[in-house]
Amino acid sequence: MMKHRISITLDEETVFRMKEAVRVSPVFRNQSHFVEVAIKEKVESDKDE
Repeated sequence: MMKHRISITLDEETVFRMKEAVRVSPVFRNQSHFVEVAIKEKVESDKDE
């Protein structure tokens, strides 16, 4: 699947929490992967509502 580069703006607390999650988790390869997984999970959960 082709990837597209995007830009987002996040508040400082969200960035801190994301970086910490990426640092301690073997699941997330990097911050981009974290955001991708979060968006996919949100879309799936909204679809079920």
